[in-house]
Amino acid sequence: MEQIAVQVRAAILNDELKPGERLPPARELATALRVNMHTVLRAYGELRDERIIEMRQGRGAWVRQDIEPGFVRLTELAEQFLTEARKLGLSQPEIRRLIEGS
Repeated sequence: MEQIAVQVRAAILNDELKPGERLPPARELATALRVNMHTVLRAYGELRDERIIEMRQGRGAWVRQDIEPGFVRLTELAEQFLTEARKLGLSQPEIRRLIEGS
């Protein structure tokens, strides 16, 4: 799932996906990648929660019109940071302290 989200973020950063551009339907992408459709939907959901894409039932998913590549880059860095912090066993308060700079 995370690899799909990373690839979409990278495509936006590399200007391969532009604001307003529609993403492939989940079923089609799942078939192409040979993964379960729910894996694609979870990745799309993560990107929606990050405010990178918009989704509407029955209408598909597309890159937000107001997306800024800098925001996408920060989102990617935050994901990497959280992944590493969890690997190190840091607690939520410890992670929060690091982010807040205290």
